[in-house]
Amino acid sequence: MGDYNGIGPEVAIKTFSKIDLDQSIPVWIGSAAIFDYYLASVGLDLPYQIIDDETEFKPGIVHLLDPFPNEKIEAAPGKLTAEAGRASMLCIETGAKLCSAGYSHALVTSPISKEAIHKAGFGFPGHTEYLAHLTNSDQVMMMLVNGTLRVALSTIHIPVKDVAKRITFDTLTVQIQTLQSSLIRDFGIPNPKIAVLGLNPHAGDGGVIGSEESEIIAPAIETARKNGITADGPFAADGFFGSRLYQNYDAVLAMYHDQGLIPFKTLSFGKGVNFTANLSIIRTSPDHGTAYAIAGKNMADESSFLEAYNLAVSLAKNRSEEEE
Repeated sequence: MGDYNGIGPEVAIKTFSKIDLDQSIPVWIGSAAIFDYYLASVGLDLPYQIIDDETEFKPGIVHLLDPFPNEKIEAAPGKLTAEAGRASMLCIETGAKLCSAGYSHALVTSPISKEAIHKAGFGFPGHTEYLAHLTNSDQVMMMLVNGTLRVALSTIHIPVKDVAKRITFDTLTVQIQTLQSSLIRDFGIPNPKIAVLGLNPHAGDGGVIGSEESEIIAPAIETARKNGITADGPFAADGFFGSRLYQNYDAVLAMYHDQGLIPFKTLSFGKGVNFTANLSIIRTSPDHGTAYAIAGKNMADESSFLEAYNLAVSLAKNRSEEEE
């Protein structure tokens, strides 16, 4: 469901109207009242049923699992509230449990508000960190995906002033290995090529602007190569994207949030997907936020959520085939 005062329910419902309900079975986790509210607001007529422990899943309809059957939940589009933050996190928890137990093959999360979840008492900066906690997964990695463009992040939701101290040789070595494993397991790429960006402008300019490239990043890349991983860099980020070198690689490892996400979102045209690599379950999400300003107005574009849903289905099939 995500934050029910944002556009999450709307883009999910619009997505359900576009997917083939005979090819995959969506289970929407959230308040039935919220689902009905946004279903009416977008003017769609979707076949759905509220499910319980005895329900048999069947193709052709949307299944609705309500974790709050005895609570009165009312939508207030555009309003930031602790109640919506709490509900969004409890829905994520329910979805993670379903996937961990094998009842569902993948989890697609709608946008949440970091401020709202903090108001509700959750001390996690976002989905990625909370899901890692729920599933006891180590070394998870945030990756943005749009077709063959895949951008992973070394650091995620931390202040820029803390980025450099978080980038270490050991961390990068593990992250490059994690990225390679995900490309093989989840995306079905047998011999992936990975590009690693530098931290500083001009990738340090030979040490003139910074030494992290020569002392940390380059040695980590060299170690990856010795371990059989095809990895290149460190590349200066601006030139790398400006010259479209990303087209030569299966994934890019950026050093911090905006370094990777600004070019990604510019290139993905609103169809990017957030994927959490090395999580014990499959989880995808649209690459946008709650968009409170247009919530409840039937103005939200579901393209990114639709891509997130389709990618989740594809990843689930790839993992199943890889495990077999």
